[in-house]
Amino acid sequence: MTAKVIDGKAFAAEVRAKVASHVTRLKEENGITPGLAVVLVGEDPASQVYVRSKGKQTVEVGMNSYEHKLDASTSEADLLALIDRLNKDVTVHGILVQLPLPKHLDSDLVINAIDPAKDVDGFHISNVGLLGTGQKSMVPCTPLGCLMMLRDHHGSLAGMDAVVLGRSNIVGKPMAQLLLGDSCTVTIAHSRTKDLADVCRRADIVVAAVGRPEMVPGDWIKPGATVIDVGINRIERDGKTVLVGDVDYASAAAVAGAITPVPGGVGPMTIACLLANTLTACCRANGLAEPEGLTA
Repeated sequence: MTAKVIDGKAFAAEVRAKVASHVTRLKEENGITPGLAVVLVGEDPASQVYVRSKGKQTVEVGMNSYEHKLDASTSEADLLALIDRLNKDVTVHGILVQLPLPKHLDSDLVINAIDPAKDVDGFHISNVGLLGTGQKSMVPCTPLGCLMMLRDHHGSLAGMDAVVLGRSNIVGKPMAQLLLGDSCTVTIAHSRTKDLADVCRRADIVVAAVGRPEMVPGDWIKPGATVIDVGINRIERDGKTVLVGDVDYASAAAVAGAITPVPGGVGPMTIACLLANTLTACCRANGLAEPEGLTA
């Protein structure tokens, strides 16, 4: 068996095209342009690259992009004051504060200062609670992207046995909630899970999000299972730095029914879903119908 490769780049391009089409209609029919504000504190190189990519893709789908770049020494009071202004700005529908923040800033305090309706990262405690209780919320981008790809591949996920490897607040926990919402039977596994290999072998769906390079070998995968690899790890191989996932791709692809590659799998979906969330937030703010196929 050779697994079908789930092409995240192609899927993300389709998501962006849907967003762009809906944005065009919003402008033409309602005179509204969705706006995304991204706040970057400090000069972390990876964060700078990510913020540039977000800004570029925001403009490409026809949205307004507002970038706020602050010095690493910015005080908590000044950052919170900026968030307050963005909360009150009716032209801003989505607010994202790029993480990690400098150590003198309280990330939880900053995230929870964002208006939950504009929290397009889905990290605000109110959105976490709404998701956990099955109510309408802003959903974290990476798990939302994983869910979209799973729905596209399988159609209905009802009754499937899913294992989520990893219990982070950003991916593992919300991913499990989304799968529960689609009527999967869900196990959250982690470093303390007993007989981890056997737990994985029972799963129709494996979502790996632990941050350990190639931790999951092919003999942990049930034949025909779908593998979603969220991991992005840099390792040295043959004298070169390469990107690998949390799953050993070669051995898993020989067993699985479908698998996401690294790179080119889940990664491209994260920004695409950020744009989808911004569009959703704009529609909700203006009492308009939400875009189909772009929400949980």
